Amino acid sequence: MLSALRAAVDDPARISVRAIDRHANAHDASHFLLIPRAVATPRNAAEVGRLLQVSAGHGVPLTLRSGGTSLSGQAGTDGILVDVRKHFRDIEVLDGGARVRVQPGVTVRMLNTRLARYGRKFGPDPASESACTIGGVVANNSSGMHCGTVDNAYRTLESLTLVLPSGTIVDTGAEDADERLRALEPALHEGLVRLAARVRADPASVGTITRLFARKNTMGYGLNALLDFLHPVDILAHLAVGSEGTLGFVAEAVFRTVPVHPYTASGLLVFPTLQAANSALPALVATEAATAELMDALSLKVGQSLPGTPGVVRDLRIRDHAALLVEYSADTAGELLERRAAGTTALAGLGLDSPAAFTTDAAERAQLWHLRKGLYASVAGARPPGTTTLLEDVVVPVPALARTCVELNRLFDSYGYRNSVIFGHAKDGNLHFLLTDRFLSEAELGRYSAFTEDLVDLVLGEGGSLKAEHGTGRVMAPFVRRQYGDELYEVMRELKLLFDPTGMLNPGVILNDDPLAHLRHIKTAPAVAEEVDRCVSCGYCEPVCPSKDLTLTPRQRIVTLRAMEQARLDGDTVLLAELEKDYDYESVQTCAVDGMCQTACPVDINTGSLVKRLRREGAGPVANQAWRAASAHWDAGTKGAGAALTLTAKLPTGVVRGPNRVVRALLGAETVPLYSPELPSGGPSRNRPAPLPSPAGTPLADAVYFPACVQTMFGPASGPAGSGKGVQASFEELCGRAGITLLVPKAIDGLCCGTPWSSKGLVAGLESMRARTLAALREATNDGELAVVCDASSCTEGLLATIDAEPREPGRQPLRAVDVVHFSAERILPVLGGHPRLESLALHPTCSSTRLGLNPFLAAVAEAVAERVSVPENWGCCAFAGDRGMLHPELTASATQRQSADVSAMNAAAHASCNRTCELGMTRATGQQYRHVLELLEEQTRG
Repeated sequence: MLSALRAAVDDPARISVRAIDRHANAHDASHFLLIPRAVATPRNAAEVGRLLQVSAGHGVPLTLRSGGTSLSGQAGTDGILVDVRKHFRDIEVLDGGARVRVQPGVTVRMLNTRLARYGRKFGPDPASESACTIGGVVANNSSGMHCGTVDNAYRTLESLTLVLPSGTIVDTGAEDADERLRALEPALHEGLVRLAARVRADPASVGTITRLFARKNTMGYGLNALLDFLHPVDILAHLAVGSEGTLGFVAEAVFRTVPVHPYTASGLLVFPTLQAANSALPALVATEAATAELMDALSLKVGQSLPGTPGVVRDLRIRDHAALLVEYSADTAGELLERRAAGTTALAGLGLDSPAAFTTDAAERAQLWHLRKGLYASVAGARPPGTTTLLEDVVVPVPALARTCVELNRLFDSYGYRNSVIFGHAKDGNLHFLLTDRFLSEAELGRYSAFTEDLVDLVLGEGGSLKAEHGTGRVMAPFVRRQYGDELYEVMRELKLLFDPTGMLNPGVILNDDPLAHLRHIKTAPAVAEEVDRCVSCGYCEPVCPSKDLTLTPRQRIVTLRAMEQARLDGDTVLLAELEKDYDYESVQTCAVDGMCQTACPVDINTGSLVKRLRREGAGPVANQAWRAASAHWDAGTKGAGAALTLTAKLPTGVVRGPNRVVRALLGAETVPLYSPELPSGGPSRNRPAPLPSPAGTPLADAVYFPACVQTMFGPASGPAGSGKGVQASFEELCGRAGITLLVPKAIDGLCCGTPWSSKGLVAGLESMRARTLAALREATNDGELAVVCDASSCTEGLLATIDAEPREPGRQPLRAVDVVHFSAERILPVLGGHPRLESLALHPTCSSTRLGLNPFLAAVAEAVAERVSVPENWGCCAFAGDRGMLHPELTASATQRQSADVSAMNAAAHASCNRTCELGMTRATGQQYRHVLELLEEQTRG
């Protein structure tokens, strides 16, 4: 089989059986876990077709995986796992944004970013939009908070390209698609005609399908396609939607997009009871409310503990309350005002606990949505170590919503499930709830099994569906027959047989005759590290991770660590040794520790903190002693590094590169950086004379300036006249024009924010440097009276961490640090006056500017530099990460591949960022000279 798999793709290296790849890719967001025998990463539809043929021919199951955010167990296998995210990320906008052709590896957020310039968006709006991909949205017929059943994948699909298990590729949008399907797959074509006729001829089947698909329903196959379409090729296309990768591979799809309504108002409506909230729904829906999100009493209690919770909830004495988060959208301000007024009028007399209040303020609206979206994170993040949280969803008729919530709470109490909050899309009758347990022992599984049986009876008894938008998967596959009845279940079985005669494509998903399938293959989560034990494997971190296309993502770093711990507990020394052999490079060495994963994580995990600890534990005494010595002689160290770069810049590249590679080979890639010719010469000293004495009673300076040491190691980039000033000289010039006096701390050349030691886990050197830097800043700021300004965003973040580590003393002012971009936007821009601007600027925000919330200030400064400022659509961390990009240049190359193509297409007049090493990384990636945005501002505002 392995030889056949490798022959199916152009590069055999894209078939992996390494333990680390199999275990890292095994996990999705569900509570199921199967370990694949091999992981394949095809480049195109033809390769996927050949892999499907190998699977069928060898009788080995094959499962397609894209974003891995599915919750029902539909994306795992013990056979061949095929990654269809990495090489399937193309987008083609059609008809001015009215339509779009998109591949399965594109995230919903990335697609909407592309469509935004046309005032359009993708119809489905799942809460996981930052990480879920189009492949999963189609496979699950995902919907979301706004789209309902009107704008979901099924309704907005125009055509798709489907790779069948036989290897046949069908483009359903081609003019002769139906004829080709009949010619290439005659049995499938005839079978679709026959099954459609069979269903249409049975009034009971028509009635069941019509009733179930009038609401959200992702249980079983989308049999509504047999009623909605006449041509077999159209039936085939729409059966693929919601088929969870069991009928074929959707290589690309064309969708009709929907308009973006630019004016929005949100309001949180609190009711005394669930029934009161439920009773208000018809009136709200009649006012064209775009969204009505339900939160039960327990949800509101959990929400009270979240930071930033609105006062209407925070100050509430919760008893039996419930809330609806209602949102109106419109194309004009006047239209929005009318809808808000209609909503307020409709709510009068409906028993609100407090008057309705709608807001258009972006910050206030974000606060409301933080409450709604923070529920899952709050409960899942606080779960006991070793337990798993299941996020379930069901749908019932809207009139039965409150009654179903009451019964669900009764079931939670009966089976002892605590903190099982209920929330959901109320106007669709769609409820989500959480269950937390270990799901390991016979008693735990028995409890879960009995609960599920009661849940099935409850939902089906109300005429609902057991899956609204998360897909059937494995978790509800044993109950499909009970929901649809024998006749329609047999229709589904025949459909599966028509598409997949060998039954090897994602078997056990949607259709499964094992009544206990939902109790098997449940994953364990052994405790491994305090920093990451609360990880729920949702995968939200993966799109923002710079190493995602090279080695591992944050989710994969965590689950592989858990696999190692499980192997240790199981006594599986062979597996443990295999995983440990590759873990250092795949997880530790190639992590940029940029913290971007934390910005996307719903439970606030920074996997970089784990990696720093692993580096600290792995650092030997020699490295610790060397870096502690470096901290004591940082002045000489930085100037020495700069002098070395100045020397190498004068030598032919070949003269430098040869010996450099030899030394790297001897001492290791983690020790010796790789030289590359775009590196600049060294920079000047950071030291500056103290300001002239000020009049008595006035401060010596307006701010303390802490220039970053990277400016000494890496000199300025070339400016338009052949030589740039660098950010320190540029900032000082700008401050002089604005009448701002700066004070640079004494002995600045020996000081540092501490990031080089922190990122490498070198504690002794870090503590030594922090102590000296804090002492110098205390003196320079007059014990905290003045703010400290730093000129590299990652160094600002490091300086804030150093300040945060300072022991607090009662009555003593804490030190304050601000990035130079923030300082300039607030203190310099307002007094600069008019000046010429460049035509265009390509801007690279950094991971630190993102984490620190600096990007609005960065944009303001950039807009003062250029008429048109553009950030690449595929922007992300450049992964240069201090010296990481020189130690492992392959990391930066992988992280910047797509955004460098974006930059090239921009053809911008200049290129800027706000961190020297990131400027170096982007210069290497794009071939364009990146400079600090303040250097450009200084040049544009010269008299």
